[in-house]
Amino acid sequence: MTDPARWVSQRLGVGLRTTASPVGLDLADLVGLAVRRNPRRAHLLVSRVLGKHVPTDPRVVRGAGLLLGDLVRAELTGGPHPEARAAALRAALADPGAEGGDPVGLGLDGVVAAEPVPAVVLGYAETATALGQQVAEALGAPVLHSTRRSVPGITAVGGFEEEHSHATSHLLLPADPQLLSSEDMLVLVDDELSTGRTALNTIATLHARHARSRYVIAALVDLRSTEDRARMAQVARELGTRIDVLALAAGTVLLPDDLAERAAALVAELGDAPAPAATTSVAAVHRVALPWPAGLPESARHGWDPADDDRRAAAVERAASALAGPLGDARRVLVLGTEELLDVPQRLAAALAGARTVRFSSTTRSPVLPVDDEGYAIRTALRFDAHDEPDDGPGPRYAYNVLGGGFDAVVVVLDERADTAAADGLVAALGTAAPLVVVASLPDAAARVARARSVPAVLRGPAFGSYAPDEVAWLLTDLSDVALEAPVEEREEAIQSGGAHYAESLPVEYQPSAAYAALFEAALADAAERVALAVGVVTERALAARGTDLTLVSLARAGTPVGILMRRWAQQRHGLDLAHYAVSIVRGRGVDHLALRHVAARHAPESVLFVDGWTGKGAIARELAAALVEHRAATGVDFPPELAVLADPGHCVDLYGTRDDFLIPSACLNSTVSGLVSRTVLNRAILRDDQFHGAKFYAELASADVSNRFLDAVSDRFPAVQEAVDATPAAPDEAPDWRGWAAVERVSREQGIGDVNLVKPGVGETTRVLLRRVPWKVLVASDAAPADLVHIRHLAAERGVPVEAVPDLPYSCMGLIHPAYTAGATGAAGTAVRTVTA
Repeated sequence: MTDPARWVSQRLGVGLRTTASPVGLDLADLVGLAVRRNPRRAHLLVSRVLGKHVPTDPRVVRGAGLLLGDLVRAELTGGPHPEARAAALRAALADPGAEGGDPVGLGLDGVVAAEPVPAVVLGYAETATALGQQVAEALGAPVLHSTRRSVPGITAVGGFEEEHSHATSHLLLPADPQLLSSEDMLVLVDDELSTGRTALNTIATLHARHARSRYVIAALVDLRSTEDRARMAQVARELGTRIDVLALAAGTVLLPDDLAERAAALVAELGDAPAPAATTSVAAVHRVALPWPAGLPESARHGWDPADDDRRAAAVERAASALAGPLGDARRVLVLGTEELLDVPQRLAAALAGARTVRFSSTTRSPVLPVDDEGYAIRTALRFDAHDEPDDGPGPRYAYNVLGGGFDAVVVVLDERADTAAADGLVAALGTAAPLVVVASLPDAAARVARARSVPAVLRGPAFGSYAPDEVAWLLTDLSDVALEAPVEEREEAIQSGGAHYAESLPVEYQPSAAYAALFEAALADAAERVALAVGVVTERALAARGTDLTLVSLARAGTPVGILMRRWAQQRHGLDLAHYAVSIVRGRGVDHLALRHVAARHAPESVLFVDGWTGKGAIARELAAALVEHRAATGVDFPPELAVLADPGHCVDLYGTRDDFLIPSACLNSTVSGLVSRTVLNRAILRDDQFHGAKFYAELASADVSNRFLDAVSDRFPAVQEAVDATPAAPDEAPDWRGWAAVERVSREQGIGDVNLVKPGVGETTRVLLRRVPWKVLVASDAAPADLVHIRHLAAERGVPVEAVPDLPYSCMGLIHPAYTAGATGAAGTAVRTVTA
């Protein structure tokens, strides 16, 4: 084996001396030497087992990391020394040309057989991100790696400096801010321990936040001087803690006193390496969006939970299979990670190894002098511009020992934040080294998961609402103790004058009279089977159109009982246990994006089906579609804009149970038929940006609550309507034509209102007008079924609202809100003038 430190030793007088190794390795087994283009630190140790600068068998890379983790495990638990893996690694390094299968027996399958070690692992960007995950894997412990990429919406819990590095600032961005504050042991992982200052800076930062009695530093090589070791011991005494260091090999780098001057002269003498000649006139480029589960991080940038290890293993296998076609007959393949994105690309490389010869390495920020000599660690260099929106701005990036590697194909793995137009420079550079470049992209799932995990906890009954805890998770902020109610007339005036948005306050809850309560009971008895039929039809249509992997997201609050009923139908009829969330949507303000982040972190976005009670003129369907476009632009998460409703009299959606405009009993009341939950509130004077939209839980109305009686009355009728549901076509009979919207515009003109928002069509919307707003009049269709309008006429009579029968109305009825202000009428100061109406 050629000594990869020979050239630097001869030209600069730098040498390596091994002093100890618990696994029988020499420093020269683990590292070679190169020259940096960095005045702070002239030499570079080039690891032979890290896979960062030198293309390496990915199984050797993983084996070395797991061996380091085994040493930590043995130290912390008093367990056996990992002699078998140590012997396998020694054999692999002695014969680096061995290829195919797992010839060196590194035992990469079934890594963790013992109990998890109570520890938290912190790996360092950029070199030790995957190494930290390998150590954590051996321990069965959670892991976080530092990062140099800030992420909007995620607050750093700390940072520190790497004093000798070309890129010094590290951020700590855990999704769980308490991750680094647990009582478990903290294990710091780096590829090399040169002076120990970076580790000490980290310990000082974290110890000030949460003191620990012991820290462990694990590195592939430990090159601290006697003075460095004394400094670490002194810091441990000052902090009142213990700091232990473990490494595969320890030793010393012998440096001449004039190294910096000699290295600068050498760099000036050799200059830049000549531009490499292309291996082909035009390299073939294939792009592959790797399949990756929603909610599964692709890195530990924001933390990694060992409970996700099995999901990651399965995801890597699927992703490797997706690369088989684009790679074709390529026999010698390089999988190239990008800066901090190392762990998953490395696992992909290991999954591809066997039938092909596969090597792994990564792009890097480190500027190294290439020298084409077999006794030098870095023989060729590719240079290109940064492409991952780095915080420290654009700059050169490098890929070493790729050119001249004899690769048939290079697979470069990017996350979506790095897969930008600027990455074309990287792809073009790689095209000079291989005839085929496969650009494999991963979602930036880690950031999405981190943002979602930072959102508030969900609310469930009985602590919030009267529904059972398994029937719905409310993604809302509990505002039960906040005074939000205002008299109906006062709210109406503020809303129509533009002084307030309707979602900033709540109407006073309507308390039904004994006569109206009896009317509800009669309506429930009469309509329960009709509602059950609509529930069955819309649920079966949704399952037929979207499959059984559905996540129900109801629009609070009218959609929530419908979502629960759909969930019950799917459970009783098909044995499905569908997740169900309730989220807020506000006309003119959109959907609660924080709530959608929560859902996307836990479920595939494509599985989401939004649910509402009914359509009026279709305003909420339009609001939802526009909000989801906005959400996709902001987060990259694409939710289907489909809305399922019980009744679609407005002809606005594809998934519905019926298009009849009939009385749905849940529309008769407010919170007492909706889990004792208010309409949702979006008031930024009360709610922070990091809180869900709000709502109140009216626990004091429990004696009048009929929410679960309504649900049970409907679901009890499921068996009775099963045949009718089966006889209903799975596909709707006609496409949406939005005829309801046209009718609303016509009525608005004919009634002289001039604002379609003051026209509320359908039985459900008319009920809301009579319960919550200042009604002007109610229009009823001349041919409407009298039974569907009994409660409408009752409420209108209670409030003294005229009811007018009109022909050619596509709804059973329409509620018109009192036009309290005349459009365009202003006083001398430009304020709206009240129009007095009889």
